[in-house]
Amino acid sequence: MQPEDNPWKTLSRDTVYTNPWMSVREDKVVRPDGEEGVYGVVETRIATGVVALTPLNEVVLVGQYRYTMDEYSWEIVEGGADPGEEPLIAAKRELQEEVGLVAADWQSLGGEIHLSNCISSEIGFLYVARGLSETEASPDGTEVLQVKTVPLVEALRMVHDGEIKDAMSIMGLMRVEQWLKIQP
Repeated sequence: MQPEDNPWKTLSRDTVYTNPWMSVREDKVVRPDGEEGVYGVVETRIATGVVALTPLNEVVLVGQYRYTMDEYSWEIVEGGADPGEEPLIAAKRELQEEVGLVAADWQSLGGEIHLSNCISSEIGFLYVARGLSETEASPDGTEVLQVKTVPLVEALRMVHDGEIKDAMSIMGLMRVEQWLKIQP
């Protein structure tokens, strides 16, 4: 067996919980050691993250209370794609909804990322948005948002000092830093 081969055998799959944002399934499996067991998997919509960048290399951050972590969080613009929606379209929608911005220029910050692949099948896509102009924000009813613009170096300091803990935000900010270094 090659290291890339799947050592797991799925015997059955059963969805045990579902809501509009996620579902949980329990798979009966044969583990790599040959023993039978179960594996719980959280399934979600495709996640998107947007590093909205001004001409002065400032980043638009969104602050909100994260119920799951029981704390306030500063993040890049993030959201989920609706079923069948392309990630870039979802990212554009989220930028408008959350912070009231549209962008003239969009670039991918790499391909698909796996956000918590030990318990979740969630994938994400990161983008940098430039050429920003204002429009009306329309956040979801679950969102009470604050918006601030900080220099990219300040956002990176927040990552390194542990003030920004969100994985998509950390990856997006670190990737945009590298992306800017290779731009002509």
